[in-house]
Amino acid sequence: MRYVVGYTPNERGADAIALAAAIARTQDAQLDVVYVFNEDTPYVSLTPDGEMLSPSEQAVLIARGKALKLVPEDVKAEFHVREAESFATGLIEAATEYEAGLIVIGAASNGLFKRFTVGSIANSLLHASPVPVALAPRGYQRKEGLSRLTLMVGTRQGAQEAIDVAIESAARRGLPLRLVSLLELDELKQEEFELDNPLSPARQHVNTVLAQAAAKLSESQATATLAHGRSIEEAIDSIGWDDGELVIFGSSRLAQKNLLFLGSTANKVLRALPVPMIVVPRDYERFDTLG
Repeated sequence: MRYVVGYTPNERGADAIALAAAIARTQDAQLDVVYVFNEDTPYVSLTPDGEMLSPSEQAVLIARGKALKLVPEDVKAEFHVREAESFATGLIEAATEYEAGLIVIGAASNGLFKRFTVGSIANSLLHASPVPVALAPRGYQRKEGLSRLTLMVGTRQGAQEAIDVAIESAARRGLPLRLVSLLELDELKQEEFELDNPLSPARQHVNTVLAQAAAKLSESQATATLAHGRSIEEAIDSIGWDDGELVIFGSSRLAQKNLLFLGSTANKVLRALPVPMIVVPRDYERFDTLG
């Protein structure tokens, strides 16, 4: 398994490498650390034969040194330089060429610590990537592997792909899987958010997914939680989060086949999460995303 990591020589690039390493660790996955330069930027060669390096070549060598220094010794990694019209385009092209199961990037640098801000790169990827995209919150520097997967359980089109990825990944890694149904109380009818009512739509759906997960996971490996609040942000804050947690979310029903699209609910979740998040494309059929 290979993961493409979008690298820039700053905090955002360091966050991306840290998350990619945490996901890849213990799974023998390889990181393809990709540095993208614009086609209008003068660039000759990474290793010229005895010639003086240009400023752009020096920048690439510095980026390579910084990037590989951030990768833990127990994680395989290669550094690549690609020319593309945009950073997002270069990452998508690299993921396609390397048959990668994941693209990993850091959040925009102007976000709150351990929170997300969707910048132009992430926005482009979340509208066009044919493979899952993992987003590291600002300041993510976990050294250990993952400790728990959390699936945001929804009923709209595109949810099943995320469910499949979450269950298969938890089973392969032996990680606990938490199924979370988010209830924004101001948007629901009374009968839909009665948490103790076994017939409420939210309770029925999360129990259905729980049964599906339990059929493939070991005993007590999967649990279900209803997170509720007057807003999505309040619902997110109502449940606890592990430092080693990773959230899996499906694409919006508006996504084209085999592409990502972050819907309004996922956007709200993204901005409130204190942990990394993976968005799975609609109709995605490759279930080895997490190694």
